[in-house]
Amino acid sequence: MFYGNINNEFFDKQCNLMPKPLALCLKYLKENDMAKAEAGVFDLKLGNSDCILQVLDLQTNERHNLRPEIHRKYIDVQFLASGGPEEAAFWSDDCSLEVDENLLSTKRDILFYKNSDTIKEGRIYLTPGTYACYFPWDVHVPAIQVGKEEKPIRKIVIKVPLEDCYRSVSYT
Repeated sequence: MFYGNINNEFFDKQCNLMPKPLALCLKYLKENDMAKAEAGVFDLKLGNSDCILQVLDLQTNERHNLRPEIHRKYIDVQFLASGGPEEAAFWSDDCSLEVDENLLSTKRDILFYKNSDTIKEGRIYLTPGTYACYFPWDVHVPAIQVGKEEKPIRKIVIKVPLEDCYRSVSYT
């Protein structure tokens, strides 16, 4: 997992270090006003990658009401376009949690785990412009409320095929 903000002075340098499909995804988020985008789920072509764009209007919620999730075929790039703030929990998947709902074989490519008191999770704080890239080994819980009140958020999720990122990396 890694995260950052599209308004960071090092944004372009950060993108240069990433696999091309992820860099194109983040540049797309920076170059388009996603706060004004139509809500829904759309196919999105970024370079040679067939991605899925989700524009979601959500409410943050208390952590215990949210389920941990993971994906296998896609890197989940989550971006806070407006509203919030929100927190997101994360940790490395050790496959020790009990599965609550398995939708990995569907287009959604998602598996939900049951919550557990044994989870040792980290947290990141997201404000508009912040993104987080979750790899298939990164369990994550987005849209956690900050403080005592739920807040509306405009969340953008771009699903980038993991396989396309393998092809774009060269160690020669």
